[in-house]
Amino acid sequence: MPEALIIDACRTPRGIGKVGKGALADFHPQHLAATVLKALAERNQLDTAEVDDVIWGTSTQRGRQAMDMGRMALLDAGFDRRASGVTLDRFCGSGITTVNLAAASVAAGFEDLVIAGGTEMMSYTATLADPSNPSMMDAGNLRLRARHPQSHQGVCADAVATLEGISREALDDLALVSQQRAAAAIAGGHFARSVVPVRRDDGSVALDHEEFPRPQTTREGLGQLKPAFTALAEHPLDDQGTTYGGLIRQVYPALKIRHVHHAGNSSGVVDGAGAVLLASGAYVKKRGLKPRARVVAMANMGDCPTLMLNAPVPAARKVLAKAGLTVADIDLWEINEAFAVVAEKFIRDLWLDRDKVNVNGGAM
Repeated sequence: MPEALIIDACRTPRGIGKVGKGALADFHPQHLAATVLKALAERNQLDTAEVDDVIWGTSTQRGRQAMDMGRMALLDAGFDRRASGVTLDRFCGSGITTVNLAAASVAAGFEDLVIAGGTEMMSYTATLADPSNPSMMDAGNLRLRARHPQSHQGVCADAVATLEGISREALDDLALVSQQRAAAAIAGGHFARSVVPVRRDDGSVALDHEEFPRPQTTREGLGQLKPAFTALAEHPLDDQGTTYGGLIRQVYPALKIRHVHHAGNSSGVVDGAGAVLLASGAYVKKRGLKPRARVVAMANMGDCPTLMLNAPVPAARKVLAKAGLTVADIDLWEINEAFAVVAEKFIRDLWLDRDKVNVNGGAM
């Protein structure tokens, strides 16, 4: 079976995802996607007519983030029109899913050169929200809601922490380490090759450094932040008095949620894009490319939809089994810091060495 090889990867800096504050907030989402696509093509001297597919992930596919961003962005980046593009949505897993699908296409022998990636402009998607019509995961499907009540991610994070007995202190400790490691990695130039600048149409630089990490973060400062989801959990969402907290209690009726997540131990609100270039061994040999890694295994896994955030651990166990590996075989772990409890539970459940997890910081 052909190997799926990772040739290169790059991303934009993370801009603050708020209009009026972030350097990228005035950009069209396709421009950010085109930035990383163009960077991969240029620095690997790609003949873009040979790109079999661009697989893109975007969670909020409305307005300027709609209309198959993968295809639109590759055209905007100057790719040959024969390069195809598709866009998918698996919520927070959209980006990694594009890489999995690209790797699968290559490993199956169907394609030789694929780019995977994603874009999210949280500064823009925030403008699409309608306070009078709160977003529901079930999109108003009351039959599904009765079968699988689904809440708000932040409220779910607090519910998971409560059920697992994970304290706010532990989560704040993890958040501080994440900030410290990110600051050290940036200062050490660890992202110098992967982060590419975003330029305006006139060629001037709009952003060439990270806006999001907060290197000034202190343990004391984190301790002073108010929980973010206390009021939201019990705010009525409709005329029937449905609440995010109440949806969770339909499954866990005795649960008294402790609200422990806040702006400092939750994932950042940012704008950005990233992309990964994958190729077959035959294509690498043909074009003289230098692989950086190979995809050994991949796995998908669902879990309790009411808690929403607990699938990473069973997914990790599943992919380790597929690869014939154990936890002890892995030198470095990356787990998305959607909320601190996700990473903390992952570390605890798999008995990981914390010095091997998110060594360059994460999303908090």
